[in-house]
Amino acid sequence: MAGRYFDEWTVGDRIAHDIRRTVTETDNLLFTTLSHNPQPLHLDADYAAGTEFGRIVVNGTFTFALTVGLSVGDTTLGTLVANLGYDKVTMPKPVFIGDTLRVETEVMELRRSNSRPDAGIVTFRHITLNQRGEIVCQCLRTAMLKVKPS
Repeated sequence: MAGRYFDEWTVGDRIAHDIRRTVTETDNLLFTTLSHNPQPLHLDADYAAGTEFGRIVVNGTFTFALTVGLSVGDTTLGTLVANLGYDKVTMPKPVFIGDTLRVETEVMELRRSNSRPDAGIVTFRHITLNQRGEIVCQCLRTAMLKVKPS
């Protein structure tokens, strides 16, 4: 199990996740159609060519989901009780097909659960960067994690 228990974290812990992902046309097409998002900016190359971007922009909700997914192995894999919420999700730069994304995480806050003595709540700040080091997505993820068994 790669994830850490609640009591193995400290505020300020930072991780540069090793897994990177190059976004493909198929990723964008499948995610966009599976989520019933008809936005032509994500699906229609002719339409997208006429926008300020000049090409298809990857669906932002895919970028957000990938942000969380790339972080799970080092943060909550096997220790998660539940994700409680996502806040302050921003997309400062667009993602394009062929961009390679990586994620960095910082622990922003820790607190014991008031209702569950076997769990604690961690707030992670995830930052996703492209191959040029530009931030393309960032968010706060609040997760309830198991306390390390004694």
